[in-house]
Amino acid sequence: MKREQLREILYVDDEPDIREIVQMALGLEPTLSVSTADSGVRALQSMQAHRPDLVLLDVMMPSMDGPTTLQQMRSQPELQAIPVIFMTAKAMPQEVARFRALGAAAVIAKPFDPMLLAEHVFAVWESL
Repeated sequence: MKREQLREILYVDDEPDIREIVQMALGLEPTLSVSTADSGVRALQSMQAHRPDLVLLDVMMPSMDGPTTLQQMRSQPELQAIPVIFMTAKAMPQEVARFRALGAAAVIAKPFDPMLLAEHVFAVWESL
C-alpha cells in the first residue's frame, strides 16, 4: 500500500495564507511531513537539500511559475522522478490537459476543501 510510503511533501505557493492552510490541512495526517517554499527558486533549492516524495505546486507565481519550476525539475536527474501535483484556479479541461502534458501527475483546483485535501493527495499518490 503506497499510503505508508508518502511521508514528505513540499508545497510551493507565493501566497502565505494558502501555504499555511495547506500545511495545516495536510499536517492533520499523522504520517505526513509538510514543508513549504514561497517561490519556484526556493523550491528547487529546498529539493536539492532534501528530496520530498511529492511536490504540490502553484501554477501562477512571480518570477518562476509552476510550469517553469516543473521544467527545471525535469531537467535535473536527481529531481526528475519526483511527482508533481499542480494546484491552481486555472482548472478548465484544456488547462488541465496542458499541465498533464507538461508532466504533472494531477491538478487540484483552487479553491480546494482543506478537509478533503489529504484524501485527494493520497488518491493521486496511490494512482502513481
